[in-house]
This record gives sequence, structure tokens and C-alpha cells, in this order.
Amino acid sequence: MTAATATAPMGRKGNVRPLAALRQTGTMAWRSLVSVKHNPLELVDYSVTPIMFVFLFTYVFGGQMAGTPKAYLQYALSGIIVQNTLFMSMYTAMSLNTDLTKGVFDRLRSLPIARSAPLFGRIAADLAKQLWAMLLMLGLGAALGFRITGGLGGFLGATLMLMIFAAAVAWTAVLIGMLAGDVEKVQVFAFVLIFPLTFTSSAFVRVDTMPGWLQAWVNVNPVTHLSDAFRGLLLGGEAAEPVLWSLLWAAGIAAVFIPLAMRSYRSRA
Repeated sequence: MTAATATAPMGRKGNVRPLAALRQTGTMAWRSLVSVKHNPLELVDYSVTPIMFVFLFTYVFGGQMAGTPKAYLQYALSGIIVQNTLFMSMYTAMSLNTDLTKGVFDRLRSLPIARSAPLFGRIAADLAKQLWAMLLMLGLGAALGFRITGGLGGFLGATLMLMIFAAAVAWTAVLIGMLAGDVEKVQVFAFVLIFPLTFTSSAFVRVDTMPGWLQAWVNVNPVTHLSDAFRGLLLGGEAAEPVLWSLLWAAGIAAVFIPLAMRSYRSRA
């Protein structure tokens, strides 16, 4: 009787219908979002840190880079948002790693729910938080003088593209969270990978101001394509080529890391 009871939830998992799995994913996403209510410190990462990035880059580097902070903000805000999005993707890795090490996933997998629901719910919730941070930074930028000159279509296109790229990168975070021994290792990896990628790109400075040998890397850096695409859509500039490259990068990242992440997830959960 005990054995049958213990295995029943696992058996039901295999028969979870798609709509039920979708509802369960939504429940798991809501679980992650309402945790902010019980742990307000999460708002520091998703609100205070983005605000700090905007102020520091605008008023520390603005005069030197473009003559005035406002002129630099018009160029650099897109790159600041892209950098923040990449850094925040590592919160997915940190949260997953914490849930694994504290046994949260062990409790969730004993429930009669789709095995993928906790993972997809976490990703969906983190994307919602990233969307909040992006809108917050754009709002602050507007208060400081940034103007979206690409119209509503440009704004919606830029938002959609950034979320698509963030969703792809989230799977690298899932893999890191599964493989890392603890949260500290996740943080080290984030700094080692993301800092060089963002600062050797067009996120904060124009490519033609860099040495020729560095431009060769910058021109193929996915952060360059994403920054140029996001900036071009927001400001109504040339965006077709960088958008295409950004979407190709997102597809490539997803194609490589989704299978690896899911295999690691199944072995752990």
C-alpha cells in the first residue's frame, strides 16, 4: 500500500495533459513571483540595481563619452538594458541552484504535476521580472532625457526581441544552475563570462573607436548585435541586420543549451 501510494504521483506525471501542464507552469511561475512579497530584498536586484546602472553610466561616463550625459544616455541606455538583462539571467541559475541544494525540487517532484512545470515556471517568472526591470530603466531614462524615436512599433519590437534573447540565454543559466556546486560558483561564472562580453561590444561605445584587432571580435559578438538591434528599434535607426543576427544567435543558443539543460534537469529532478 505504501509503495503504491508513493509511486502514484510519479505515474500521474507521465499522463499530465498539455493544458494541465500549462496551468501548473503558471502556478509555479506565480509561486516565484509572489516570493517578492515575502522577500522584498529581491526588489533590490530587479529595481535598485538597474536604477544604479543607469545613473552611474549616464553621469560618470556621459560627459567624457559624448560631451553631455543626456547625449550619451541616448546611445548607451540600450546597452545598459542589454547588460542588465544578461546579468539578471544568472539569477535564474542562482535560484535553481538554491532550490536544488535546499531540497525544494525534491518536494516539488513528489507532487502530481508535470515534471517540467517547476523549471518552466521559474524561467517564465524570471522573464517577467526582466521585463519589469527593462520598463523601469526605460522609464528612468525618459525622466533623464532619453527619447524613443522609433515609435510604438519600434518599442514593441525591441521588447519582444529582448525577451526572445533572454529566454534563450535562460537555458544557459539553467545548465549552470544545475552543474554549479553552490551559488558562489554561479556568481563567479556570471562575472567571468558576462563582463567581457558586454564591455567588448557596442553596448557602451562605438565600435570604430576601438583598436582594429579588437573590432574583429566586437563585430561578431552577440552582445553587439543585440545592443545594435535594440538601439536601432527604439531609435528608428538601421535595425534589420542586427535583428536578424540577434535572432540567429538566440536560435543557436537555444538549440545548443535546451537539450543540455533538459538532460541535466532530468538527471537532477
